Amino acid sequence: MRRLARLAARTPADRERYLDLLRAMAIMMVVLGHWAVAAIRYDEHGQPDGHSALPAIPWAYPLTWAVQVMPVFFLVGGYANAASLAAHRGRGGDAAGWLLGRSARLLRPTSALVLVLAGGALVARVVGVEPSMVRTVVWFATIPLWFLAAYLVVVPLTPLMYALHRRFGLAVPVALALLVAAGDLGRAVGPEAAALPNYLLGWLAVHQVGFAWFDARRGHCHPTGNRPAGARLGLRTRCLPMSRRAALVLLVAGLGVAVLLTGPGPYPVSMINLPGQRLDNAAPPSVALLAVATAQLGLILLLRERAERWLHRSRPWQAVIAVNSVVLTVFLWHLSAVILLVGALDWLGVLPTPPAGSAAWLAWRLPWVLLLAVVLAALVAVFGPIEARTGRSTASRRDGPDDSKPAPARTDDGAAHPPEDGHPPGGGRPISRRAAVRGALTVAGFAAVGYALVANSATAKTAPEPLGLPVAALVAYLAGAGVLRLLRSGWGSRG
Repeated sequence: MRRLARLAARTPADRERYLDLLRAMAIMMVVLGHWAVAAIRYDEHGQPDGHSALPAIPWAYPLTWAVQVMPVFFLVGGYANAASLAAHRGRGGDAAGWLLGRSARLLRPTSALVLVLAGGALVARVVGVEPSMVRTVVWFATIPLWFLAAYLVVVPLTPLMYALHRRFGLAVPVALALLVAAGDLGRAVGPEAAALPNYLLGWLAVHQVGFAWFDARRGHCHPTGNRPAGARLGLRTRCLPMSRRAALVLLVAGLGVAVLLTGPGPYPVSMINLPGQRLDNAAPPSVALLAVATAQLGLILLLRERAERWLHRSRPWQAVIAVNSVVLTVFLWHLSAVILLVGALDWLGVLPTPPAGSAAWLAWRLPWVLLLAVVLAALVAVFGPIEARTGRSTASRRDGPDDSKPAPARTDDGAAHPPEDGHPPGGGRPISRRAAVRGALTVAGFAAVGYALVANSATAKTAPEPLGLPVAALVAYLAGAGVLRLLRSGWGSRG
């Protein structure tokens, strides 16, 4: 508690605390949503098996518009990545160094999950468990990694996409949304493969809006280039409109478009993918999901000022800091908690398996979630310190508890001025061969990890994988994460 109080006291007065609350709430809603819709049954071999109850409760489909919060996470990620990139460049750092810093917070908790699952799978094989059963358990535990795979592709693109944002402003997410619509058209009339880029384009569009929020906070709204005073910028502005009127427009317009697309339109109502749907909304992201994301953005902006006032009170802010210090651990391990609880209840012979959507299933929701919370709390107590230590070690290398506030750059007059648009002082310096190699290895490390997570998600649930994870994916992950770890330690940057 004392450490939390110290961190809260060190928080800059102008920090956008609301973003931290949104990140914590988004992850907690994902966790609670997955737990709430889980249905357990015994398969033909007498083994417990989990599946989503959503197909059995169509009345809950509209609720997915609220609980599908991945757009919120990418929105917050866009703000945080723009802020940390500007701060890093303001201290004279390069894009590769920034990426290495981001990789630590993302990959250390993830590596703990991957290594524990691979080790557990190896033990299970030694004692004679069938490879398909091992894969089923590991597959379920690694479902959260599909999201991390998407985010690990978006993060390395941040320097490029922020440069595009500085040049073209809000026209960039609009163009990306139009490309998503074109991909949806490909899904509808062919070729279906035309929608594959939507896995990246949809989340990039939301991520770009986070850049616009960050620039609105800094007041840097004009694109590069001279424009007459008072000229209307339209979509070329770099700032997200933050007024109450703009928030209402976003909310109403987003809801209106989403209703039209899912009512008379061809898109399903559920914003979470269900078996048998012709057009999924979440994988890949559809234009209907982007419309819901627009409505969510409007609601978020409507609540912003009140939430910021509340978060300037000590106790709420300390709670937000505490959750965010282990938020990725919570996300990564929440389905492992389901596996452990189901296994324990099955071993005791007291595992309830009411039909999905039945009265008994609904009554079981509260004790089920409470028991899972206890199991997850134990997992976070064991693995949370890995993430928490990473956050503290990263913060200790900065000028404050957070890097969302750009460090001042010294100018010729000796005064401190904020860096313009996050560019490092003395920009335009030639890149040395060593720096180029370091940058290439950093990108290769991210690519290897991203490939590993995608390959794992694409491998069948019952594939006979002796280590639970595909061997090629596991090797690629360890190689990529290992290279990034070596680069963070300074390997390759010394003479």
